[in-house]
Amino acid sequence: MKARQFAVIGIGRFGASVAAKLYEMGYDVLAIDTSESRIDGIVDRVTHAVVADSTSETALKSLGISNFDVVIVAIGQDIQASILTTLVLKEMGVKQIVTKALTEQHGKVLQKIGADRIVFPERDMGVRVANNLAATNVLDFIELSPDFSIVEFIATAEMVGKSLKELDLRARFGVNVLAIRTADKNISVSPGASDKIQAGDLLIMVGENTSLQKMSEI
Repeated sequence: MKARQFAVIGIGRFGASVAAKLYEMGYDVLAIDTSESRIDGIVDRVTHAVVADSTSETALKSLGISNFDVVIVAIGQDIQASILTTLVLKEMGVKQIVTKALTEQHGKVLQKIGADRIVFPERDMGVRVANNLAATNVLDFIELSPDFSIVEFIATAEMVGKSLKELDLRARFGVNVLAIRTADKNISVSPGASDKIQAGDLLIMVGENTSLQKMSEI
């Protein structure tokens, strides 16, 4: 099977991070930016890096952008360029367009013009940090939707020595344990009701945000 190809437009901090990580994962990655210095800074961490104006259909056609499986528009503060680039990509028939939004209003415009997925890096990171700070037992917090999330939760003293059946977290809090990672890094996926919680265990749980918040208070 042919490896998926990605193009990242806008090589600021977010774009550069996404491009470099995808390349590190073994994918073909094309980095595009109007700044020569930014392209010089990413050239060794992606497959190809070019200076180009992404609002120009001619420029994007010359790069064969419509052949890429996913194009990430990670343009920073220039909202107009972000919108125009997304619109050009949509009109060119790009398979999947993922666009970074700065504000909710920006996101709504991107949605209306056809972006397949909209990401809010600053907002989402703020949500994760706030939730992590608010609950001392939560190591990480990943929002799946406005109402549901996945959390990594350090087992409390109350939990240690008890089985999942005894804890009955689903009935008490409405959360489900997806996996348990022990202190020595062993992972039990879909643990059984008889599995007992040990000191240092990390529980990966999913549930409604209100339920997870109650869970963090025990």
